[in-house]
Amino acid sequence: MADTIADTRRLFTKPQNLNDAYGPPSNFLEIDVSNPETTGVGRGRFTTYEIRLKTNLPIFKLKESRVRRRYSDFEWLRAELERESKVVVPPLPGKALIRQLPFRGDDGIFDDSFIEERRQGLEQFLNKVAGHPLAQNERCLHMFLQDESVDKTYTPSKVRQA
Repeated sequence: MADTIADTRRLFTKPQNLNDAYGPPSNFLEIDVSNPETTGVGRGRFTTYEIRLKTNLPIFKLKESRVRRRYSDFEWLRAELERESKVVVPPLPGKALIRQLPFRGDDGIFDDSFIEERRQGLEQFLNKVAGHPLAQNERCLHMFLQDESVDKTYTPSKVRQA
């Protein structure tokens, strides 16, 4: 039997300077869901969330964008990704059906604590989905994150890098 010795020498690396350590990362994608706003009255009342995107990934046409979306828009995005992509799509935070019952002692789905909990869940959902390389090619994700309004009659397709 021939003796084999594992090569444990370190790879040569160049020394890191301040620009390397504290400069912008080579690839980044930051998505924040914030500033919930509740509008309307009665059955027409709903909450929208501001979605801010910052990235230097070449697949995105805009490097910074800011849009507002409702929970139903997130449901649409999830359904589109499940239908069109080969990505396992994470769940959205729940619909909170019990909170929608009348004669409750709180504001139900418009209660500040519920809105904050949902906001955190939506942010986690978006970061998981948008961080997936296959999902980044889906036109519905780009439209959701960067277009002022969501065209739900769009033709599904892949996004090509510029």
